[in-house]
Amino acid sequence: MLKSFVPLFVMTFFICLFIVMMQFLWRFIDDFVGKGLSIGVIGELFFYASLTMIPMALPLAILLASLMTFGNLGERFELTAMKASGVSLIKTMKPLIALVAFIAIAAFFFQNNVLPVAQTKMWTLLYSMRQKSPELEIPEGVFYDQIPGYNIYVKEKNRDNGTLYQMMIYDLSKGFDNASVILADSGRLVMTEDKTHLVLRLWQGESFENLKEAGMSSANVPYRRESFDYKEVLLKFDANFNRMDEDGMRNQYVGKNIAELQETIDSVRAQADSIGLEYAKAVQSAGLMSMPLTKGNDTTGHSHAAARRLNVDSVFRGSTSAYTLSYLQTALEKTKRQRQDYEFKGYALADKRKTIRRHGIELQKKFTLSFACLVFFFIGAPLGAIIRKGGLGMPLVISVFLFIFYYIIDNTGNKMAREGRLEVWEGMWLSAAVLLPLGVFFTYKAVNDSAVFNRDAYANFFRRLLGRGEVRSVSMKEVIMEEVAKAEALTKLESLSLHAGRLRQSLARCTNYVAYWTQGVPRLDLKALSAELESTVGYLANSRDRLVVMKLMDFPVLRSLWIYHPTGVKWVAWSAIILFPIGLPVYIAGRRSIKHLDGEIATIEKVSREEIKLLNGEKPQRTITKDKT
Repeated sequence: MLKSFVPLFVMTFFICLFIVMMQFLWRFIDDFVGKGLSIGVIGELFFYASLTMIPMALPLAILLASLMTFGNLGERFELTAMKASGVSLIKTMKPLIALVAFIAIAAFFFQNNVLPVAQTKMWTLLYSMRQKSPELEIPEGVFYDQIPGYNIYVKEKNRDNGTLYQMMIYDLSKGFDNASVILADSGRLVMTEDKTHLVLRLWQGESFENLKEAGMSSANVPYRRESFDYKEVLLKFDANFNRMDEDGMRNQYVGKNIAELQETIDSVRAQADSIGLEYAKAVQSAGLMSMPLTKGNDTTGHSHAAARRLNVDSVFRGSTSAYTLSYLQTALEKTKRQRQDYEFKGYALADKRKTIRRHGIELQKKFTLSFACLVFFFIGAPLGAIIRKGGLGMPLVISVFLFIFYYIIDNTGNKMAREGRLEVWEGMWLSAAVLLPLGVFFTYKAVNDSAVFNRDAYANFFRRLLGRGEVRSVSMKEVIMEEVAKAEALTKLESLSLHAGRLRQSLARCTNYVAYWTQGVPRLDLKALSAELESTVGYLANSRDRLVVMKLMDFPVLRSLWIYHPTGVKWVAWSAIILFPIGLPVYIAGRRSIKHLDGEIATIEKVSREEIKLLNGEKPQRTITKDKT
């Protein structure tokens, strides 16, 4: 089992890792392409990014490898041989359970010890790349704004020697109000040796500089105009790759292990509680509209009562309309200020709670990966034993579907936990809570050899759901344990036919409205007929006569529907009879169902007579339909 599983697991792991790395590449490609970065720096970023993507690739690889392993064994009938030898599926899975448990434990230590370091280095590199200036490549005919504080327009350029023609340079480094413009017939851009500045060499041009800072008023703004044959302009442009300090990222939640995360959560929670307590004391001491509060407590235990009551109506009546309006405006403004103050304090507390949730999410991730590995194995291995399809085709389709399902639920729970709509542990374990019953279900079905993907069973279920009868399926048996006795078979068929005839007579008596509600279809007789039918079919299925066996498929499958007799309580039945508009639709639907049931029972009588003829050696009559056209 290990020899079958380990190569497939290694192969699928690197395939999955490559796929998620392509997702990373397309997501952040704009941050490092076109900036002249060395191969070593880009390779370092990809290495740390691949370590960061392992938690996403590992569960998918386990799911796909277990599906392929047990699918291959089932397709080659090796699982059947093991079960025939007395080796159960659980015993077959034991070596792989031990291996996956070891992988889950290793994944936990990876999440706690390796991943924080990898994430710190990856995000530090990525942010450093974002800060690096792109390679200098000035296009023709458009303004180039990648040099901070400058916009450069070049009408034409010589790609052989790098000369730029018909240049226009806007210097906005001192602000828009103090902008300067340089026009030049030609020029060149040269990088200094330390790659921290650009030297712009210009020939035959003019410069215009706004001297607003020297102006006395905005109505009279002086400017300076300069004509030159040759001019050099020094532009600040750092083309080096400057790596940021990792300490800033290490202090974030992505760079901490379990102990550090728990320590941060406790510290921030204590700060939030302290701030909340101070805010509560400030609210209590402030009173209600500057009126002090008493020490009396309400039903919730909080001090709410005002020290004295104020008759607002008497204040308004004793004042003029101008004073009344002034009182209202003053109260409204004061209330707005208090509201803004409380909202600002609420934002401060919300930021603390957000920090706690972020660290709590990262803390739960240390455990969810290991559990996801176990759950995906107990989904993939039994599912592969059930579908019995190896290779990459069917297992890949099922794996991708299940992983997308898991990914959607996991992201939904993560987002809800991050926004505070769910508790952190509820959101992070939501995907595990959904997939764990699925793994238990598939394992139970595989151990008990249940046909989960039996197309006929699902077709019959939907037929029952839509009110249609099931289709009986009978096939010739290769090995017959009990021979069919002709006399016993004839007796069973005669009894079945007579029983069906008696039940049809009972159905004829419950077709009117009152009889339908008070009597309905006799369920006990219907269940007895159904049991006798199944017994007869099961006995005749051992026949060696192919015609007898094939004819059994014409027998219908009887169902005991509630609409045959909606209620056995008399007062409910008479209530439905009296409340005619309510009982009539049910009666119409029930009469239609009873009519269909009558046809099925008539079919039982007919097929029973035909089976009797076949057992007596008579050939069945063939109905030939001629084409009238």
